[in-house]
Amino acid sequence: MTEKTSPKSTAQLRAQLRVMLGDEIAFGPGKADLLDAIRETGSISGAGKKMGMSYRRAWLLVDAMNRCFLNPLVDTAKGGANGGGTQLTELGIQVLDQYRLLQAEVTAITHNHFEQIKPLLRKKPLAAE
Repeated sequence: MTEKTSPKSTAQLRAQLRVMLGDEIAFGPGKADLLDAIRETGSISGAGKKMGMSYRRAWLLVDAMNRCFLNPLVDTAKGGANGGGTQLTELGIQVLDQYRLLQAEVTAITHNHFEQIKPLLRKKPLAAE
């Protein structure tokens, strides 16, 4: 006898943490991903391409982060004979690492609560009338 399985639920929990400084988003998931990409590529341009955003958009996000923290999170060197380059500062690495830890802790905490709500949801929403 085969067991009948119900369709998988599409329910998911999305917790997005943003560090606000006044009305400005000082740090959040997109900026964390951008710092990861800068660390990997060594450039704002390369990081932007990797994330599917323009150089201008990536630069504006870096500028916002650098303005919001006591010291810059990203250090840039202009191009020249040896080429330019971009790297995370010690503070940038610290903020990124702490943010990733915070994300992991919030996910762990919220997961248990969400598991209690999940069975109360339909498998998919009812069609709108």
